[in-house]
Amino acid sequence: MTEQLETDEVRPGETEAQRADRNFNDILQELRVTQTGVQILFGFLLTMPLQARFDKLDDYEKALLVIAVLLLAAATACIIAPVAWHRVLFRHKLKPEIVDAGNVFAKAGLTALGLGIVTSILLMLDLVVNRTVAVTLAAALAVLLASLWVVAPLRRRQVLKVEPPARRTR
Repeated sequence: MTEQLETDEVRPGETEAQRADRNFNDILQELRVTQTGVQILFGFLLTMPLQARFDKLDDYEKALLVIAVLLLAAATACIIAPVAWHRVLFRHKLKPEIVDAGNVFAKAGLTALGLGIVTSILLMLDLVVNRTVAVTLAAALAVLLASLWVVAPLRRRQVLKVEPPARRTR
């Protein structure tokens, strides 16, 4: 079975504007998937200080909570940024720039999300098991996320000998 590769190359009969539209739609669809998870985790963490057990958190656990909330706030900002860019630059014929910025924001948002997930899990584990076990398990999760989200796709691209598209210059 021959595998069809989706690349950033122009498809037959596709104009640059159509390619930019397709790429922007792809980014938006990816961000929609991510946004729900961020919102759920972020919302949960925001309610934590209102829980009865909050007063029992030590300084380390409170710091983890603050860091997790800030990372997830940053992830939210990055994931929503491409929509804001599109609104502000709408009808200015800058779709390729919006797509490039959206790609950067998506990567930054996923990075903040991954760090936020690991920090949130570290906080939760620290409440349940001893700190050494919590740190070890959170580190294992960080390795898993990095492997699935970064290493595996880069290795796949290397195996298939697919080069990233050239950056546009204006």
